Amino acid sequence: MPAEPQPSLTISSLDLVRLERLLESPAYRDLDIAKRLGDELVRANVVAPADMPADVVSMNSRVTCVEEISGKEHHLTLVYPPDADAAAGRVSVFAPIGAALLGLSVGQSIDWTGPDGRPLRIRVATISYQPESSGDLAR
Repeated sequence: MPAEPQPSLTISSLDLVRLERLLESPAYRDLDIAKRLGDELVRANVVAPADMPADVVSMNSRVTCVEEISGKEHHLTLVYPPDADAAAGRVSVFAPIGAALLGLSVGQSIDWTGPDGRPLRIRVATISYQPESSGDLAR
């Protein structure tokens, strides 16, 4: 599958500050996924939480995404690493699919390499909850 240009990303300034703090911490800074996530954050469009579009995946958003190659649907909540629980669908932003979803809009797809090394194309189908549009900025 040929790689398509990566889509534009939008992230709230609050999420950016929290993620940069994690990326600088000894527990995460040397991980490959941390470097990949850092690269994604550098190219992101940063907006104030109040200006975050409601159709963009932010931290603690609940989303339905689809693997475009297999058609498999996933219902996930994008969380910070301490809150991750795969069995409950709470995926860490430091997991490949979590890092891939951050900042995407409904309908956007991104090419990403899965944990087993195979290429994935993930599309955001719906966002059922986003903290910024719900006024829940403490999350």
